[in-house]
Amino acid sequence: MNSDLHFSRSGGWIEVICGVMFSGKSEELIRRVRRAIIARRKVQVFKSHLDERYAGIYHISSHDGRTVQAVPVDTPEQIARGLEPDTQVVAIDEAQFLDPSVVALATSLADRGIRVIVAGTDTDFRGEPFGAMPQLLAVAEVVDKLHAICVRCGNPASRNQRLIGGRPARYDSPTIMVGSAETYEARCRSCHSVPRRDEEQLVMPAVATMST
Repeated sequence: MNSDLHFSRSGGWIEVICGVMFSGKSEELIRRVRRAIIARRKVQVFKSHLDERYAGIYHISSHDGRTVQAVPVDTPEQIARGLEPDTQVVAIDEAQFLDPSVVALATSLADRGIRVIVAGTDTDFRGEPFGAMPQLLAVAEVVDKLHAICVRCGNPASRNQRLIGGRPARYDSPTIMVGSAETYEARCRSCHSVPRRDEEQLVMPAVATMST
């Protein structure tokens, strides 16, 4: 990874950590935050309030149990209002849930000499670009795309498979389903499945007929 490149202390830059779920994005963000703290940098960490996994809303946590304190936000504007004057490093987790103004915020902070570390899922359950992540990738100096392991075949996973009731969610499902009972798997391109609306309609009557 290029995350430990030595940029000018007086200059700012943007780092983006992206990839599918279960690929270690939060773990890598936590690692970089801890290294910045060891280097005696003033660090502030923010996260989308939509992420309440594992350690709760006031922490960022990885799947292996590592945590770091974070401020939950609804908008990039709240990040801007919450910044302290002497902050040198800003970390933002789950950036795909924030509105597009997060790109302007990250750019502005970097222009002010702040190191900005952003982590997020770059594609949604359809395998399509997610939120403002494509724009963040375009303006960043450093980009690291992480992969998980496909649960079906063991190849590198680059897709988020959403399952509802054990079946692949269809294409027109909402991009964000807050408080729903869906689950996710990491899958490769070949094993990833997103049924169209007409495909599900063809399957459902057959199931109903068999159950009567």
